[in-house]
Amino acid sequence: MNTDAIPAPPVSTELSVLAQALSALKLDRAAEALPGLLSAAAKSDLGGPAFLQRVLAMELTAREESRIKTSLRLSGLPLGQTISNFDFAFQPAIERSRIESLATCSWVKEKQTTLLLGPPGVGKTHLAIALGVKAVEAGFSVIYYRIEELLHHLRVDALTPPAQLKRRKYMNVSLLIVDEVGFETFSKADTNLFFRLVSYRYQRGAICITSNKAVKDWPEMLAGDEVITGAILDRLLHSSHVLNIRGRSYRLKELEATLHART
Repeated sequence: MNTDAIPAPPVSTELSVLAQALSALKLDRAAEALPGLLSAAAKSDLGGPAFLQRVLAMELTAREESRIKTSLRLSGLPLGQTISNFDFAFQPAIERSRIESLATCSWVKEKQTTLLLGPPGVGKTHLAIALGVKAVEAGFSVIYYRIEELLHHLRVDALTPPAQLKRRKYMNVSLLIVDEVGFETFSKADTNLFFRLVSYRYQRGAICITSNKAVKDWPEMLAGDEVITGAILDRLLHSSHVLNIRGRSYRLKELEATLHART
């Protein structure tokens, strides 16, 4: 028999004192779960050190879950798109091993770029969001924008002094995700603002961009300015991971399934 085992749960007054002590130490989740933890420890003949480890593990797990939940909310990432629910079988052009390598987030740590290129519907946005979720889980700060949302913020901040601009989330987060680049041509002013963003984040923070345009078509997309496009791509491609996705559209697949069901 374990002589160091946790005794039966103390009377309510003693239990209240223990819970208050845990709360004073900011261990609020452990305080709430204390009665159940003590009962389980007594039933399983758990020793003091093992019980303490269980209490701390529960508190740490709860805090991490809370951190991830809050970080995901602040990131603006759409919910429900993860690597585990991506249909690799439908999109064999995508190497699962390569995505799993990106999911380690070493590229975020190294402040690199990931470009997901290909026609509409092939899963670019799903993968970008999934990689963003992985980055949040790994402890990195993330912000997600569709390109029109990002350009709106860049225009608003066009005259903002550099010292203040550095405080903007799109400048200082570990990972900036820019989705759906290429559906509309940039104006000259927007191209310059986009260059300022890329130039500032170069080797300071990671960027993930999805685009329906191949790299060779970016000059046309960026106001027809080959010089500034070259400067942007020079920074993005210097240390990058480029995935050119060619395959069937998921949206067309869903439409075909719907039409088939109706017939």
